[in-house]
Amino acid sequence: MTQDPGTAFRALHRPGDPFILANAWDKGSAKMLAALGAQAIATSSAAHAFTLGRTDGGTVSRDEALAHAQDLVAATNLPVSGDFENGFGDAPETCAETVRLAAKAGLAGISIEDADFGNDTHYPFDLAVERIRAATAAARALPRDFVLVARADGVMNGTYDLAQALARVRAFDAAGADCLYVPLPPGVDELRQVLAATAKPVNALAAGPLALISREEFATMGVARISLGSALARVTHRVIFDAGRAMFDNGDFTALADAIPSGPIDDLLRG
Repeated sequence: MTQDPGTAFRALHRPGDPFILANAWDKGSAKMLAALGAQAIATSSAAHAFTLGRTDGGTVSRDEALAHAQDLVAATNLPVSGDFENGFGDAPETCAETVRLAAKAGLAGISIEDADFGNDTHYPFDLAVERIRAATAAARALPRDFVLVARADGVMNGTYDLAQALARVRAFDAAGADCLYVPLPPGVDELRQVLAATAKPVNALAAGPLALISREEFATMGVARISLGSALARVTHRVIFDAGRAMFDNGDFTALADAIPSGPIDDLLRG
């Protein structure tokens, strides 16, 4: 895109008027989502890992994630954000370097989470905050705009409670993060607590119980952006799983009768 992708991306983050951040997993899905009306695209660490035949959570290298992100940047004219897991390393400087490399790859921003994959837990509070502070400083030193999202993943991963997540949200806010994100809070009441913990834009994940919430309901709560995470990719994998079970267990091919014709797909990909 000719416009600064970071500036265009930042402008979409309006609390109370959330945009849908469409997580894609290859060029084709990115182009389809753009043609269907997405205003911004994101990678998904899990969805990308699935395309490589791997599980989610520290199985994809930074070089692989950057190359994948560049594919999505090239696929459309929309700003693209990177789901860059824990910044691909423990040290704050590693997170800072990841920001610089992501900007060089053409990304409009990235998210960095506080999951410590090597120890199957979360980073200690002070280290988690310092990692976001370093990433934010690197983002602010760039010659263009860049949106840094700080994620508190312990609630989703079961390694700490909501109170700790809220404390981290406040600390990540103070460390300079542009947007805050607590994936998969138990429900709407908990999401409201996340929103109350910061005046900055908050990302909500349309998954689990929050997949039953409409965009209008998210808007009323004050959410600024709604991401899909790996949920859309998992929907496609549900089709593969169910159709595969029917075929290989029972010789039943009826699920294939619901396949979308090539015409509409071709039209979207040409768009």
